[in-house]
Amino acid sequence: MKDSKIIDVARIANVSPATVSRVLNDSPLVTKETQNKVLKAIQELNYTPNAMGKQLRSRKTMTLGVVVLDIGISYHAEIIKGIEQKANAMNYKILICNSQNEKMKELEYLSLLQNRTVDGIILVSPMLSDGEIASFAGEGYAIGVIGRRLGHLNIPCSTTDNWKIGHDVVTHLVANGHRRIAYLNGYEDALDSIDRLQGFKDGLAEAGLPFLPTLVDKGDFSEDGGYAAFRRLWEESSDFTAVFAANDEMALGVYKACSEYGIAIPDRMAVVGVDNIRITNYVSPKISSVEQPLYELGGLLADKVIDQINGDLQPGQKDFVINSRLIVKGSSQKGADSI
Repeated sequence: MKDSKIIDVARIANVSPATVSRVLNDSPLVTKETQNKVLKAIQELNYTPNAMGKQLRSRKTMTLGVVVLDIGISYHAEIIKGIEQKANAMNYKILICNSQNEKMKELEYLSLLQNRTVDGIILVSPMLSDGEIASFAGEGYAIGVIGRRLGHLNIPCSTTDNWKIGHDVVTHLVANGHRRIAYLNGYEDALDSIDRLQGFKDGLAEAGLPFLPTLVDKGDFSEDGGYAAFRRLWEESSDFTAVFAANDEMALGVYKACSEYGIAIPDRMAVVGVDNIRITNYVSPKISSVEQPLYELGGLLADKVIDQINGDLQPGQKDFVINSRLIVKGSSQKGADSI
């Protein structure tokens, strides 16, 4: 990087050129506040990632960046555990960034993480487009994705079959006599939401049942969102007998709403979620749920991204699909609560 450019960054950040150099070299002598000012100036001057890439990629930090939509959701917590365990076993640390369901924050974190010289980045169910992710990978950075299949030669991905999840749940509910099934979707633009909804639709079609848009609502993968979505559906039309919630957090919101309405589970309302988080076994009745191997998804991708960093990732397949399975419990089938 030329001295004149360092001077420009220093002027905007109101620091000395020496301080800019310390930030670029990840010096522990720089305060967090000063570091943020310098990084902001670098972003304003469009120094990401090419202007610093050559210098930063010449050394390893032994750190992985992990960008998640919402750190408060159990789905992400289990994946992070898997990433951290694998990373630690290979002498790497992880830096967790919570995008709070905002696409622009994901972009900002990618830029910030690159400037902070992490060796690789793992995106968990990102809102960014395939092209946006590929553009960062094209700069030579090691990037992996959990929850989406990109089909990109240089981006390893680990997923479960979300279409199969939606299809399996509908097949189970239809087999237990349900004909009007409500669906609580997650984030509308998230690929797992889209694929689960398509599996839901296809499962209904195979059973000779119509897809009713009036029985679909959005719960944003949160307990409060699931609670509100169920209430909207119930107030509009209470003739459905089962609910498929696209994750367990929303299923817990359904439980809360059913309690307030006096709706018995499963006698009046069957409920199925996704992820099989631990709390599903601590409510009554236990929640039927599709078990996703979240810990394994995280560990597998951490392993592949570290291989990529070290130049050891084998050519060929970059998409890794791990099987899920429906665990039937008391919320969707009588007499199954002990399972």
